[in-house]
Amino acid sequence: IAGGTPLGVDGAILLADRVLAAVEAGGRAPIVVLVDTASQNMARRDELLGLNEYLAHLAKSLALAAACGHRTASILYGPAAAGAFIAAALSSQSLVALPGAEPSVMDLPSISRVTKLPLEDLKKLAKTTPIFAPGVEPLFAIGAVTEVWAANEPLAPRLSALLGKPAASGDARDRIGLERKGRLLAEKIAERVVAEAAAHAGG
Repeated sequence: IAGGTPLGVDGAILLADRVLAAVEAGGRAPIVVLVDTASQNMARRDELLGLNEYLAHLAKSLALAAACGHRTASILYGPAAAGAFIAAALSSQSLVALPGAEPSVMDLPSISRVTKLPLEDLKKLAKTTPIFAPGVEPLFAIGAVTEVWAANEPLAPRLSALLGKPAASGDARDRIGLERKGRLLAEKIAERVVAEAAAHAGG
């Protein structure tokens, strides 16, 4: 996804098709997604066609590829927000931020509109609570961004090293966020949910 292009139904289905073609071909070739997208396409056509389902299909295609043994990574070198960021970047096993990366799940004005919290209060929260804040540094702190690469270092060796590392089994972002002191409760809550669900199933 290049040039800050919004990700719509056409782009999402094309990307998913490429991912599924790699899975169908067999083998374990790595899959790398280059991401520079404004956000999802908010055009009426895309919304009426069910853009959320197309984005979910792309995310599930990357999850399937990982489950089939393909190492998946997204390289973010521009803006990415909302559903496009989740589907094309966060759905890979690893997310790398390059100079120029501007990631956000939701910007602060949008969070303010949804939660009805004053924007100034959210800006204060964002300074001390990474989960509220857009940008590379907060998303690295919570474990969403795996690595941050500098502009003056060769990218090919870094990419080769990243793809050569075995991916964590399951989603380790809660653990990584705890280690980086960006998400202090997520891992404990997830473990409690799993334990209580197992106890309920056993009972």
